[in-house]
Amino acid sequence: MKSKAAVKRIIETLKGLYPEGLCSLQYEKDYELLFAVRLSAQCTDQRVNQVTPALYARFPTLESFAEADPKEVGEYIHSCGFYNGKAKDIVLCARQLLADFGGKVPGTMETLTSLPGVGRKTANLILGDIYGQPAYVCDTHCIRITGRLGLTDGSKDPLQVERQLREILPPKESNNFCHRMVLFGRDTCTARSPKCEGCPLAKDCDASS
Repeated sequence: MKSKAAVKRIIETLKGLYPEGLCSLQYEKDYELLFAVRLSAQCTDQRVNQVTPALYARFPTLESFAEADPKEVGEYIHSCGFYNGKAKDIVLCARQLLADFGGKVPGTMETLTSLPGVGRKTANLILGDIYGQPAYVCDTHCIRITGRLGLTDGSKDPLQVERQLREILPPKESNNFCHRMVLFGRDTCTARSPKCEGCPLAKDCDASS
């Protein structure tokens, strides 16, 4: 595992590269972020951001989503892939938010993961972005890059990676760190042909040594 000094250097370098460290998904209402994350499964954030404006215009309230026909929702999100399952989850999620939580997106891991289509990755993102809690969003970028850097042991299991990151990342840095992992994974540490030459994290990266 990395030394505390190396972890701090990585965090600070990423802060310099991406000062804001924001989620790439666009939303105005809390539940819109919840739905957008569901749509982003095996789909790019860019594609989701292209789809959601028309989706939210057609279904402008949580109640309208709860009353929607999943087939119609699916027509709006078709290009995101796996649209039948995603549409069903969104409609059922809207209904459960209204029935069980008064229309409010809940703020605990247990309650969030009780919602249709919501796993730990989504729940962590909601807890971090909406509730400002420490959050460890272990998506494919985060899992790949933290393994290459040596921040984790290279496990591909999201829960295992989350546990390891909780041990080394300061809680206050965790949420923005994971957002920066996504941005860095798109720009530099790509899945194929990463740009190792000139990488600002090279000196602290196990894969480049």
